[in-house]
Amino acid sequence: MSKYQFDGSNYENWKPEEFPTGYVCPEGGTSTNCYTGGWRSNRPIWDSEKCSNCMLCWAYCPDSSIEVKDGAMTGIDLFHCKGCGVCVQECKFGALELISEAEAQEQETKGE
Repeated sequence: MSKYQFDGSNYENWKPEEFPTGYVCPEGGTSTNCYTGGWRSNRPIWDSEKCSNCMLCWAYCPDSSIEVKDGAMTGIDLFHCKGCGVCVQECKFGALELISEAEAQEQETKGE
C-alpha cells in the first residue's frame, strides 16, 4: 500500500488523531449518532400544560432536539440538545424555561 492509500473501511472506530490528513468521511457530516448533549451547561425544561403546540421551538431549534409526534411536542431530545436556549426565547407561552444543568441533575437525583 502506498503512502497515499489506506483502508478506510473501519473509520467508525478511529480516534480523531487516526484520521489521515485530508480524509473525507464516506457519509455526510452529522451529529445524529453522536451524543452532543454532554456539552450542555443549561437545560430546557418543558411544561406541557402551558404548551400550545405552535411548534416555534421546533422550527428554531438548531439541533432538531424538539421531539414531535402527530403534530404535537412530546419532549426534548437531551441526547442532542446543547442547551442554547433558542427554544426558550422563541416560546411565546412560557412553556419552556432554561435552568442550569447542575440544577437539573440535582432535581433528578431528588426525584422531582
